Amino acid sequence: MTTSSTEVTKPVLPNTTHTGQVRLRVSDLDRALAFYRDILGYQSTPAAARSASLSPAAGAPAHFLLEEAPGVQPKPWKTAGLFHAAIRMPTRRDLAIVITRLLARDWPIPGMADHGVSEAFYLNDPDENGLEIYRDRPRSEWPSVNGKLAMGSDPLDMKALFATLDDGDSDITSLPDESDIGHVHLQVSDLSRAEEFYSGVLGFDVMQRTYQGALFVSAGGYHHHVGINVWAGKGVPGVRDDVAGLIDFTLLLPDVASLDAVEARIAQAGRVSERASDANGSPTVSTYDSDGIGVVLTVDDR
Repeated sequence: MTTSSTEVTKPVLPNTTHTGQVRLRVSDLDRALAFYRDILGYQSTPAAARSASLSPAAGAPAHFLLEEAPGVQPKPWKTAGLFHAAIRMPTRRDLAIVITRLLARDWPIPGMADHGVSEAFYLNDPDENGLEIYRDRPRSEWPSVNGKLAMGSDPLDMKALFATLDDGDSDITSLPDESDIGHVHLQVSDLSRAEEFYSGVLGFDVMQRTYQGALFVSAGGYHHHVGINVWAGKGVPGVRDDVAGLIDFTLLLPDVASLDAVEARIAQAGRVSERASDANGSPTVSTYDSDGIGVVLTVDDR
């Protein structure tokens, strides 16, 4: 007797997929700009009434879109949403420059770590939206155990970092043109449901699952484009739209065919999505994960 079985192939995103703009709700746009523009070094462009687009340089892709909702309070810890949005610097010196600028303005930086794959600093914006500022090590230096990526959290060598600074670096007040949003890290209510969406539906590869209560997924072998954790507790409530925090984040795909394939998978999984076009006429597909976190997929037109 002959038997047959159908092998289910896991969807895979194109290797060049990467993260793009992060849209945040803030309580006071002027206060937010005093941080993002005047301290971090972004250039701001008015987007709509009481909103602003933030880019490292004129003509560069936006990192953030800030939308004011007057008086909203910070996101409660025990809810799903943003853990941090990660701004990636192109070099170690660039990282040292922006951290020096923050320290000179007495901005609190409560966390820092050497993750093996990267050197990172952790802080909050005025609405307690979490941010990471980091630089990657070359992929050839990324640690692994038994052939699998092995990110850690070791002390950061501050002396070596600041030794990269040159005379006059303290006068630099802008971010480097090549900086970008390297990844986003999310708080969710259930890791399995999140993995089902970000890996099983969207098509990210799971890169590391050895952190207690966390999961890291990416495309193209990057250490992570999306981090996911349940550190606020399993079963926490979903995203709220009456507090500051993440509205949605963007994933950039290389072509329309890739976008169509993801849209088809979203529909096949019985999830809701909406097709539209952005300001440049590029097609977009908007959807939500199981906690109501907005994900916008579009084509990278750079």
